[in-house]
Amino acid sequence: MQQENNYIGKLLHLADPMLPIGGFSHSNGLETYVQRGIVKDATSAEQFVNDYICWNLLYNDAAFVYLSYQAAKAKDESLLLLLDEECEALKAPKEIRLASNKLAARLIKIFKPLYQFPLIDAYEFAIKEKWATGHYPITYGALAACLDIPVAAALHAFYYNVTVTTITNCVKLVPLGQQDGQEILHKMLPVIGEKVQETMLLDRAMVGLCNVSFDVRCMQHERLYSRLYMS
Repeated sequence: MQQENNYIGKLLHLADPMLPIGGFSHSNGLETYVQRGIVKDATSAEQFVNDYICWNLLYNDAAFVYLSYQAAKAKDESLLLLLDEECEALKAPKEIRLASNKLAARLIKIFKPLYQFPLIDAYEFAIKEKWATGHYPITYGALAACLDIPVAAALHAFYYNVTVTTITNCVKLVPLGQQDGQEILHKMLPVIGEKVQETMLLDRAMVGLCNVSFDVRCMQHERLYSRLYMS
């Protein structure tokens, strides 16, 4: 029980949806879906959240959280930088690529004064020297490993963070009632549990599976007439 308590506080801090890194300002293409009338009510919002978790997050950011966690546990800085390069190449839409860069920089800025982790310092140095660009899932996974958070717990919290943020954006943009948002979250909880297990067993060749519709909507976002979000 004591060992469990030792990491729970760190996990809650790392995965807090209200952590001041700017995650709330990005919709990851949702704003485009709403303005085009594709996501327009509770039913379509639930479908969007489910699809985003199952067909985007699983194969992309969540997969990189898991891979970077394993690299950090092995203290393999070279592998971490290769994963950063791969993540950069796979984020085709400029807005979500830059968003990931900014979230990573702010996450490092928050945790660097709190802990002394040589691997994180090396990653930050690589970013400053432009050997890496810095990405949120890489940083999150590496920090979770350095904080000795179990990988399944780190992934579960990562999925939950993204799910809550996406639902909150749906509530604001569609708009939906707060109860609608809570009901969608309730339905997504078992989905999150399933995806955590799938992430840890994911075929390496499937990492980076392209999600054309999500990418296109993210690209279209910068040309919307009006925007509340940055992506």
